[in-house]
Amino acid sequence: MTIQRSIVVMALALGGVIAAKGADAQTAYSVSASIGNFHVAVSNYYHVPEREVIVVRERRIPDDELPVVFFIAQRAQVPVARIVDMRLRGDSWWDISVRFGLGADVYYVPVAVRSGPPYGRAYGHYKKPRKEWDTIALNDADVVNLVQLRFISEHYHVAPERVVEMRERNVDFVSIHDNASGKRVAAARQDDRGGNDDRVNDRRVAGTSNGGSSNGGGSNAGGGNGGGDSKDSKGRSDSKGRGGKKH
Repeated sequence: MTIQRSIVVMALALGGVIAAKGADAQTAYSVSASIGNFHVAVSNYYHVPEREVIVVRERRIPDDELPVVFFIAQRAQVPVARIVDMRLRGDSWWDISVRFGLGADVYYVPVAVRSGPPYGRAYGHYKKPRKEWDTIALNDADVVNLVQLRFISEHYHVAPERVVEMRERNVDFVSIHDNASGKRVAAARQDDRGGNDDRVNDRRVAGTSNGGSSNGGGSNAGGGNGGGDSKDSKGRSDSKGRGGKKH
């Protein structure tokens, strides 16, 4: 009896280990898929090969900062590798920006709501008159947050205020990307369904119109008979209107 109980306990324990490993593998796969989709989005938005995004990441540029690399490279019209080299040497994103003549104005994204961190501090700088924006110096967090705000809101056509609201709840950018991309797919599917419904409705309306025309044609045909001999209830023709009786 003791041996049987031991076997049962060992089997349950082994099953728990296998289930835990399976759950970990599934979680790892989900995270990997999310990051992979994020890389594709960066590739599409900045019009660069996906492999180039992967290469930059493999050089130890964090996922959150990948859009910054391509943003600065495009605005400054310099090779991506040069931006990465400067960053890995320890230069701040602002130092790299200034090096290539980029000011605070290129990072500005208009928003209707500017509340707490992390965007509150960044937008606090932009309260200055625009002619004084050349005195603004952004830190790394400001640059990353502003570049990501532009990237996600423009790529997925979501309100920048939505991104700001999620960041205020400390949601990371890969998760925000998943949220925004999911809504975009859902909206596209809804549009497709709506388009199909419209086509079905169009066919129904067309069928109704054709049926109405046929009925109307019948009525017109009846009206045509009215132009001929009219008959009384016994089927006798009324010759009035034909010039009367002949004598």
